Amino acid sequence: MARSARPHAREQAGDATAAGASQRRFRIWAAVSGIVAAGVFLAAAELAALLVARDGSPILAVGAFVIDIVPQPVKEFAIAAFGAYDKVVLLGSLGIAVLVASAIAGVLQFARPPLGSVALGIAGALSLAAIVTRAGATPLAWVPPVVGAAAGIVILELLVRRLRAWAGDVRTADAAASVADTAPDGVAPDEATARAGVDRRGFFALAGIAAASAFVVGVGSRVVAAATSSIDAIREALRLPAPRSTVTVPTGAELDLPGLTPLYTPNADFYRVDTALTVPEVDPATWRLVIDGLVGRRVELTFDQLVGMGLDEYSITLTCVSNEVGGDLLGTAKWVGVPIRDVLALAGPQSGADMVLSRSVDGFTASTPLDALTDPGRDAILAVGMNGEPLPLEHGFPVRMVVPGLYGYVSATKWLTELKVTTFAADEAYWTPRGYSAEAPIKFSSRIDTPRSGTPVAAGSAVIAGVAWAQTVGIERVEVRIDDGDWQPATLSAPVNVDTWVQWYLEWEATPGTHYVTARAVNRDGELQVEERAPIAPDGSTGWQRVLVTVT
Repeated sequence: MARSARPHAREQAGDATAAGASQRRFRIWAAVSGIVAAGVFLAAAELAALLVARDGSPILAVGAFVIDIVPQPVKEFAIAAFGAYDKVVLLGSLGIAVLVASAIAGVLQFARPPLGSVALGIAGALSLAAIVTRAGATPLAWVPPVVGAAAGIVILELLVRRLRAWAGDVRTADAAASVADTAPDGVAPDEATARAGVDRRGFFALAGIAAASAFVVGVGSRVVAAATSSIDAIREALRLPAPRSTVTVPTGAELDLPGLTPLYTPNADFYRVDTALTVPEVDPATWRLVIDGLVGRRVELTFDQLVGMGLDEYSITLTCVSNEVGGDLLGTAKWVGVPIRDVLALAGPQSGADMVLSRSVDGFTASTPLDALTDPGRDAILAVGMNGEPLPLEHGFPVRMVVPGLYGYVSATKWLTELKVTTFAADEAYWTPRGYSAEAPIKFSSRIDTPRSGTPVAAGSAVIAGVAWAQTVGIERVEVRIDDGDWQPATLSAPVNVDTWVQWYLEWEATPGTHYVTARAVNRDGELQVEERAPIAPDGSTGWQRVLVTVT
């Protein structure tokens, strides 16, 4: 008896192992079903967005929502680690999250229907909430997530139904083969196996068609949306009036030194930090700027009316509050625009107002001190041009704010649509509740461009060079120290104005070994650049940059 039981036990163990492997296989295909269904969800939503509401893309709306709720330290890390690619990383991370969540939904639908469909429905509801609560959402923005969720649920139901039928036939065939010529329900093994083959082919056919369709429709919708966008063509065709005044760049303002940042930053290289996951598309023909709040009268300007007030050219360096010591989140451009004080004068700000809350078409807001915008000695402008052309789309086309001396998060609103005259006590802007100061004057600083750490320098005659900035005040001098030696005055370029950075350089007789190079600036008020290191929050970093240089 014992001898005959051992083969039977091994047989049962083998059946259990085979059954477990079969279950794992079907769970994998269930996960694939969830991923395909999610792809259909997104593709159908993108198609609906293309047809009826281009602001209704679920993944972009959810991405924008994530940008809004991400904690301040995470934002700072993303900007520091990925720079201009932070939004690409965000979209990639969202894609991975969607992939994992949809796989789980597929397994749930296979194991405990209709939990997977419920999960897709919840995803649709969350997407819907993210879309309709965004600033400027159109009346039909709800359509894409609803259509997408419905399509995804239908495909998930169909795929998992076929998968469950396939799994059932496999179990029936296995049972029939292991106990007798027929399964307990009277189905012959060959018949069950044949049915399993039919269900398997049906599942793979449906999954393949759905996945291919989702890819073609989803990618096609995105491509068509980009191709049919007329904003690029409108911008290319736009001809701004010649400015009444232009910037005079003095001789010696630009030092021609290898490795030194150019005086004016090309548009393609200009830093970009904002909360827009995708670049807003605003037609100048339909653009409107509203000035309201604590004003004598509400004013609404068209693009032509704004430009008709007269354009002038300005040379201004912009700085992001996220710029670390020695960082590159700043740049200089020749801007063309209209003084904000002239625009506000049309509405007549009331006494008691001390802040202007500017608003972007994507809902971003910035709190700018009113006196910084009305000061006749400060060139705060509504810019429409940048380095000789209309504003690039990613830099605020058709209109943005440029305010010298204030960090961008309180002054440089892109895709501008509203100026609300108010008070700091009554209103707060996007970044204020996220841990940043409501008012943020730029802390003047200096940067070493060359030599760089990690790049050896040949012994002998060398040049240390960089830039320094103190918007609205100006740079008096830059000093450089080698190791623990004396501070040496650097040679400055001829300043364009107090709002534009200056270049500087120091000739150095480099000796072999490793050396620390430190730079500091002094502004025209006689103030020395702060030596103590401070983080970017809540109102900008401080500290002297110190570079380790290897001389060979």
